[in-house]
Amino acid sequence: MYKYFIKRTIDFIVSLMGFIIISPIFLILWIWLSIANKGSGAFFFQERPGKNEKIFKVIKFKTMTDELDSNGNLLPDAVRLTKIGKFVRSTSLDEIPQLLNVIKG
Repeated sequence: MYKYFIKRTIDFIVSLMGFIIISPIFLILWIWLSIANKGSGAFFFQERPGKNEKIFKVIKFKTMTDELDSNGNLLPDAVRLTKIGKFVRSTSLDEIPQLLNVIKG
């Protein structure tokens, strides 16, 4: 019973409270990264296997642009990493949107 109901309830409440508390930082980063990424969005989504190999989408702040070279290939990571992206990564602020995954379940 603990594993299926109580733990999920605690995870939900703590994640929701944490997200509400840091929502001003979330909004500022969302706007700042949207501008820095030149309109390509502020979020990065990736499908990963979770519990019991159930696929879920990880959501993080996007710290790199989608710039391409003349052949249509992505530029190296070091070139695409924005200044704000470097700061967001070094402070682990890119992990904030993962609270939404916990809230979602």
